Amino acid sequence: DGRSYGNKVIIGKDPQVEDDYFVRNANKLAQTIKGKAPLLVFDGYASGSQPTDPDMAVGPNHVMVTFNTGFKIYDKNGVALTGQISPNPTIFPNGGCCDQTVSYDSAADRWVVTFLGSGAQIAVSDGPDPINDGWFNYNIPQINDYQKLSVWSDGYYMTDNTNSTNRVWALERDKMLLGQTAQILGFNLPGIVTSGFYSPQALNVTNSNMPAAGGATFIYLQDDAWGGVANDHLKLWNLNVNWVTPGSSVMSAATQLPTTPFISVFDGGSFSNLTQPGGGVAIDALQATIMNQAQFRKFGTHNSAVFNFVVDTDASAGELAGIRWFELRQTADGQPWTIFQEGTYTAQDGKHAWHGSLMMDASGNIGMGYTSMAGPTTPNPTNFRVSSYYTGRFAGDPLNTMTIAEELINAGNANMPGLRYGDYDKIDIDPSDDKTFWFINEYMNSGRKGVVGVFKIAPDFNNDMGVISIDQPNDGILTAAEQVVVTVFNYGLDTQTNIPISLVVDGVTIANEIVPGPITSASSVSYTFAATVNMSTQGQTYEIVAATNLAGDEDNTNNSVTKNVTHIFSNDLGVTSISSPVSGEGLGNETVTVVIENFGTSPASNFNVSYSIDGGTPVVENVAGPVTPGNTINYSFTALADLSAPGTYQFSASTLLAGDSDATNDTATKTVVNLSCTSETVAPNLPIGPGAGVVTNSIINFTEDFIVNDVNVTINATHTWVGDIDIKLIAPDNSQVILFDRSGGSGDNLTNTTFDDEATTPIASGTPPYTGVFQPEGNLSDFDGLSSAGNWTLRITDNAGGDGGTLLNWTLQICGDPTLNIGENFADNSELMILDKGNKMFKILLPTTSMQDKLTFTVHNMLGQKLLNKVLENENGTGYEYDLDMSYASAGVYLVRIGNRKNGSVKRIVVK
Repeated sequence: DGRSYGNKVIIGKDPQVEDDYFVRNANKLAQTIKGKAPLLVFDGYASGSQPTDPDMAVGPNHVMVTFNTGFKIYDKNGVALTGQISPNPTIFPNGGCCDQTVSYDSAADRWVVTFLGSGAQIAVSDGPDPINDGWFNYNIPQINDYQKLSVWSDGYYMTDNTNSTNRVWALERDKMLLGQTAQILGFNLPGIVTSGFYSPQALNVTNSNMPAAGGATFIYLQDDAWGGVANDHLKLWNLNVNWVTPGSSVMSAATQLPTTPFISVFDGGSFSNLTQPGGGVAIDALQATIMNQAQFRKFGTHNSAVFNFVVDTDASAGELAGIRWFELRQTADGQPWTIFQEGTYTAQDGKHAWHGSLMMDASGNIGMGYTSMAGPTTPNPTNFRVSSYYTGRFAGDPLNTMTIAEELINAGNANMPGLRYGDYDKIDIDPSDDKTFWFINEYMNSGRKGVVGVFKIAPDFNNDMGVISIDQPNDGILTAAEQVVVTVFNYGLDTQTNIPISLVVDGVTIANEIVPGPITSASSVSYTFAATVNMSTQGQTYEIVAATNLAGDEDNTNNSVTKNVTHIFSNDLGVTSISSPVSGEGLGNETVTVVIENFGTSPASNFNVSYSIDGGTPVVENVAGPVTPGNTINYSFTALADLSAPGTYQFSASTLLAGDSDATNDTATKTVVNLSCTSETVAPNLPIGPGAGVVTNSIINFTEDFIVNDVNVTINATHTWVGDIDIKLIAPDNSQVILFDRSGGSGDNLTNTTFDDEATTPIASGTPPYTGVFQPEGNLSDFDGLSSAGNWTLRITDNAGGDGGTLLNWTLQICGDPTLNIGENFADNSELMILDKGNKMFKILLPTTSMQDKLTFTVHNMLGQKLLNKVLENENGTGYEYDLDMSYASAGVYLVRIGNRKNGSVKRIVVK
């Protein structure tokens, strides 16, 4: 569908130089309030579509679940009342492809379904029962893709992903509810800028409390990474439709609301973004999209609108999806909108959070469902496949903050098989109580499913208190009389006073005290214990437990919170890294430089530091310092390291601080390789030309077999009008690199001309006879990872007649670690295959029916360091395979091997 349109992002226009503002400035109460387990969880459908387009609406007695190609209806207990039914012909007269949505029009007690096919088909139920009542059908043939319908007082409003005019549509709701001929009007959104995907949304009325007619609001994000956008902001348009005189209808000019800066672009606008755990394909983050559905709700003193879109929160080379969410407010119907609060939600444990949908309940509490899975730093990533979660906040909580801790709805058990994910999801609210949220999302649960989760933010009990955070003390220099400060929260409906509270440290009760209050429903207070705690022992970690003990508390699962606090050592130094030497060719007596960090609380001066090589006798020197607490210094040893012999060296460096309280962080290690370079020279004295197309080949045969890390070529050749010739180097596997491509015009000769990637001057910038060292036209690093053994061919082509010359001699220098070589192939001649799937994803295949033993799959970098070790089995009897995710690996050449101790096969991959 149209979600696959190419995005138009200006490369480098909005570089991410720091983490998301709200991540860097998180409120202390963020995700501190314990959520409640979902009230109900069930899989609403099963579908093989990619994606499945999950949507749902909740009425007084029914829950209607829709997906790309079908729908299913449940009662409020999650019991299916129908099977999975195709929308055509049950609801719609015509078939279609996708993008099915459903809304419950609470004020009218009707159901509204849309389906993409023959344009957009729209059906309105003729009664409140979606199973037994009939449907009134309407059609907008001009709709192109990704239509999203919103319920408003004077119409149904729909958006469209299109590059043509009439990007939004107004439908005459009053007539449609009666099944009468209804007007359908198209409008533009003046001044809208997109990245190639048109995905604004009209505000949808959450409940039955409708605003006055007119003033339907459309919302879209504007990212300054896009062409034509100067600063990050929101654009809003108000549409006032005159159904009596349609020609007088007015779409307003765009209103701009400046936002806190955000990064909404992933991977230059592609749809392959977030790498799944365990080597799965990178899936769609749904960038540049106001997620389904932007919601509107009236309150006594104001109106609110809430919505969200995905952002990249991490300024590093990796990506960490988060959800930028907003609440806008207006003082009355039709009045200007302003940003009341905005925040960025990130999931716990470094997981991605995206694909969000949020709305408010009757009290102004926000519930937000979303997708999460393991991010780049998540421990045990394969435990966190694509799954459904919720969070939220109470109306009185600190602004810009989702205070409710992440709560799992249901966990997926496999990776998504393709990069397309979801396209949208949906949160709705039960009109029976205006408090219970229903959320549907896509995941894998023994197949592609839509999971429904039901949850509530509003209090369930009259009496329910709990401690939600221990704010002091924190790690550092601690005393024998530390004050303990906590935040106490009222989860219940009733205001509470004189709440008993206890303090326990390392299993010993320190205090039982009273929080005087009053604490109103869904609000918190800070409380400082009168009793203090002795935390004076350096290096000790103290477990602090604070708990409320309210008589008659109806939910004791949320009473307490635990925090571990460490009294940091006074004296604690360590080497955190060895910055030099670094691996390379031709190493000799090298300077050893280390980074030393003070982990303690006291400055450190005049301490010893050491390094050793391959477990040999340590070199010990004194560092004057000082190194202040929490800071680092670089120290270079005066004693040099002799690395003149080619090979691999294991370095270990340590601080030797007298009285160091923690030896576990003293030492850092590093592997350094002195690459061996072998040179071969031939003097063939072969003619070059003259004559157009005459080719001269000269071969150097390398007998040493090691993996190439660097190649350099030196040429001596005569030729008048050197601009006639081009020169290539061809490796034993027939890969080629262009060294010289008809530069130099009428100049003559190449004299001691060396081609080296590390040179500073491109060959095209030189002048004949090119004496010196130059960058070749191509990249000699393209040979990295190949075997050195075999015939290397220098090919010179004369491209014009009249002038000629002679290849006098040439030298080929190949460098590598001689201890790292290419292994033998398997006895059955099975061939290791590597399929580049793009986006730094590789499919590793070893087809074989004769081998059934377990084999080891490894990945090494060009320094010989093992980066991955995995045991593979021939699971289906046809071979071994592995999905290799290199999306977070640095650009360069890597070696992959499948085999055992006796035999194996090695190939290289290039990560760009």
